[in-house]
Amino acid sequence: MTTATLQILDTADGPFAILSDERDRVLVSGWTDDAEAVLARLRPDRRPTEVVPGETAAAEAVRAYYAGDVTAIDAVTVAQYGTAMQLAGWEALRRVAPGAPLTYTGFAAALGSPAAVRAAASICARNAPALFVPCHRVLRGDGTMGGFAWGVEIKRRLLAREVAA
Repeated sequence: MTTATLQILDTADGPFAILSDERDRVLVSGWTDDAEAVLARLRPDRRPTEVVPGETAAAEAVRAYYAGDVTAIDAVTVAQYGTAMQLAGWEALRRVAPGAPLTYTGFAAALGSPAAVRAAASICARNAPALFVPCHRVLRGDGTMGGFAWGVEIKRRLLAREVAA
């Protein structure tokens, strides 16, 4: 990949960046307007050689999500690269229903490896297209927030928004 498109949207949770490849698949997304922070979510060998500002297809889903349609993000196409377990994990995250978060233990069990809690947490931590692959829907075993690349407060607000919907 040589060129990627970066779009920054205003949301109720602050600026939201979407980096899409030449096929308009989301590579990275998150709550920032810092292009370097966006690129840092990709392995160096997966970073585009050029980033241009522009419109992405995913932007409409973000607007719909923030307007109350929390399932609008489900159909957005993403591009992720990783191990077979990571790819399976990211696909499983897309099946976690809004308003019904899992614990890391529950997520590991959903992957067929109930003892692989650390691996499940790592899959969440390495998830680049946040929101579209809803890693924010995974909590610690005691129900607390745990970590989130874009901040625990944003994670809390996303979960509250999804419960309310």
